[in-house]
Amino acid sequence: MGTVDILLRLVQSLGVTIRLTLISLFFATILGLIFCFMNISRNRVLKIISNAYLDIIRGTPLLVQAFFIYFGIPQALGIRFSPDMAGIITLSLNAGAYMAEIFRGGINAVSSGQMEAARSLGLPYGRAMIKVVLPQAVRIIIPSLVNQFIITLKDTSILSVIGIRELTQTGKLIIAVNFESFKVWAMVALMYLVIIKILSVLSKRIEKGLTYGKSRSKAAS
Repeated sequence: MGTVDILLRLVQSLGVTIRLTLISLFFATILGLIFCFMNISRNRVLKIISNAYLDIIRGTPLLVQAFFIYFGIPQALGIRFSPDMAGIITLSLNAGAYMAEIFRGGINAVSSGQMEAARSLGLPYGRAMIKVVLPQAVRIIIPSLVNQFIITLKDTSILSVIGIRELTQTGKLIIAVNFESFKVWAMVALMYLVIIKILSVLSKRIEKGLTYGKSRSKAAS
């Protein structure tokens, strides 16, 4: 297998890696918001459920979670997941727990006076949270969200253990044929490095832009 053929196969598998990451983060964002609101609610039962989810996910390795979802649940319930589906569920649940904490930190960083002002204008708590507090929180946590994207992107490599043909798994399969470990793993590492470097630069630029925008707002006021 020539270098060009190897590169083409790796580029295709990189597309799979990015697709898994994007889909997983979409669902992780929804889960993160749900469990964040449960965690900051005044309902004791919702807080207990949210804390249990966060403790379980953050207290177990991603590899164990992947095995549990791909091998454990099918054996117990008779529900069979494809490798891609199991991978998306695993990454979504895993990233969702960290997204919940990111959202909670962002909401806590918004001045409590914002909520009080919205409530004084007659907005119900839920609407005030969505319309007033959450947009400001999202602005604060954008760099952390990009960081989570990077973490989830790298975590896809762990899913090669359940047979997903993402970048790492494709590298293993190519090496099994041509035995050129150094060349293949160097190309795989370079691809990860380029994507993560782009995301890191993007994160820094967003953070710089938000800081500049905030300083201009303060100067104007």
